[in-house]
Amino acid sequence: MSANKIIVITGVTRGLGRAMSEEFVRLGHTVLGCGRSEKEIARLNAFSKGPHAFGRVDVSSDQQVKEWSAQLLKAYGPPDLLLNNAAIINKNAPLWKVSAQEFSDVIDVNIKGVVNVIRHFLPAMVGRKSGTIVNFSSGWGRSTDAEVAPYCATKWAIEGLTQALAQELPAGMAAIPLNPGIIDTGMLRSCFGTAAGHYPAPREWARQAVPFILKLTARDNGRALTVG
Repeated sequence: MSANKIIVITGVTRGLGRAMSEEFVRLGHTVLGCGRSEKEIARLNAFSKGPHAFGRVDVSSDQQVKEWSAQLLKAYGPPDLLLNNAAIINKNAPLWKVSAQEFSDVIDVNIKGVVNVIRHFLPAMVGRKSGTIVNFSSGWGRSTDAEVAPYCATKWAIEGLTQALAQELPAGMAAIPLNPGIIDTGMLRSCFGTAAGHYPAPREWARQAVPFILKLTARDNGRALTVG
């Protein structure tokens, strides 16, 4: 097993974030996660006693992220891995039927939330000149489909944002846009319905994805990767 790593993950209360958190903990790494469900954060803290820490944070709030990051950086130092996983998707609808509020919500979490986390954690990582940032993209960040235009827009943005960030990092660091593949999550079921059941469950996916993520190095900086 690789040496213990300090791993910050957003969106840990469900889906891929929850599955990754549990798998990283199982492998002996220190997980510092956040999510918006107070109930699920409490469950995660009960499940993973020890050096791990999970907090209720809305990544779309720069102030909440600032306070959360300050606490973690003081207690744990810069993370080795920063995983921007938190995301939401619009309800299936043609673009012109998506309300202004729903469109803003998707942008606020999926793009601004990623930047808020980078803004407050990355300076400490750059100061140490080590660490990897993984911004979760999607197959819909490299292709498109009907009725998910807002989500597609955000994931295409993550691809470009991450590759630009990769050009700004010092040697020895990496920023990677990662397509996790198609997984049977609540988000996928909102689009695919019961057909989502044909794809791997998050915990099954995490057994493959977590070792993949742990092997990422500075050589992967700026590469658009896919799990599997």
